Amino acid sequence: MQAWRVYENGEPGAVMRREEVTPPTPGEGQVLLKVRAANVNFPDALLCRGHYQVRPPLPFTPGVEVCAETEGGRRVITTAALPHGGFAEYTLADAAGLLPAPESLDDAEAAALHIGYQTGWFGLHRRAALQEGETLLVHAAAGGVGSAAVQLGKAAGATVIGVVGGPEKAAVARALGCDVVVDRRSEDVVAAVKAATGGRGADVIYDPVGGEAYQQSAKCVAFEGRIVVVGFASGTVPAPALNHALVKNYSVLGLHWGLYAAKDPASIGRCHETLTDYAAKGLIKPLIGERVPFAGAADAVQRVADGTTTGRLVVLPEGARA
Repeated sequence: MQAWRVYENGEPGAVMRREEVTPPTPGEGQVLLKVRAANVNFPDALLCRGHYQVRPPLPFTPGVEVCAETEGGRRVITTAALPHGGFAEYTLADAAGLLPAPESLDDAEAAALHIGYQTGWFGLHRRAALQEGETLLVHAAAGGVGSAAVQLGKAAGATVIGVVGGPEKAAVARALGCDVVVDRRSEDVVAAVKAATGGRGADVIYDPVGGEAYQQSAKCVAFEGRIVVVGFASGTVPAPALNHALVKNYSVLGLHWGLYAAKDPASIGRCHETLTDYAAKGLIKPLIGERVPFAGAADAVQRVADGTTTGRLVVLPEGARA
C-alpha cells in the first residue's frame, strides 16, 4: 500500500516520505481500516518535529484522525493507532474507539469531526460550563480548532467573538456565525473585546494559540470568567501570573481531550451522540478549507504547521471521492 512515513524528526515538508509499504497487522484489540479521508491536525506537525507528548518509534506514519471503512463495510471515524497513522491507504485503530460516521457528513467532513469538536465540546461544556447568553471569545476562530469552537458556542446560545489574523480569515469567521470579529493584525484585541462587551470582557475564552493570545485573554476575561487552554499553536507556552487570576477572580482551565479515553471513555461516546445530532440538525459542519490529493499530504501538514490555512485540510487516498 501507499503510505507517508517519517524516518527522522524535522519539518513535515522535509521529513515526510511517500513510499510503498506492507499493510499493518492489527494487534490485540485493534482493527485494520481502509482510510477514506484523513484530517490534518497540528499534532501531526508536532509528531513530525518530535515535539508531541507522544513520540512514536521511527519510522512512523502521521495522521491521527480518520474517516475509514471496516472490513465489514462500516463507515467509522476514529483516532489512528500510531505508529500506523492515517496518511496511508490502510491504518490501525483500537476497536473500542470506533464511532459511527454521521450520515449527514461526507468522508472529509466526518474525518474532521472527531478531535476538534470533541475538544471543543469538553472544553466549553465540561471544563468551562458555558451558559446560554454568555460571551465566548475564540482565538484563531477561522482555523480548524477555532471554527469548531465557534459553531459549538453558537449552538449553545452564546455570543461569539472571533479573533483572526487578516481580512480573509475575518470573512470566514463572519460566515461561521461570529457575532463580532476582531482582526488581531489591524486591531487592538483587548480594546475591541472590551468595547464589544461594554467593558465587562468575555465570560469564556477558548485558546488554542498560547503566547500573546493568552496574554490578551488575561486582560479581557470577565469577572469569574474562564480561560480554556487547549494548545500552543504559536509555539510559545505562556506562564500565567496567578496573582492576576486572584485579583480578577478568573479560572485557567486545561483541556487535554485524549485523557478522557483513559479516565472516562463513556463520555466520548455520549459526546459523539450529541455531535452527530448537531450535525444532522445543521448546527455544526466542519469547515473544510481544502480536500488534498494523497500526493500533497506532506505539503498540507507543513502548511498547517506554518499557520497559513483556513479551516481543515483533509487528505484523500488515491481513488477516493472528493
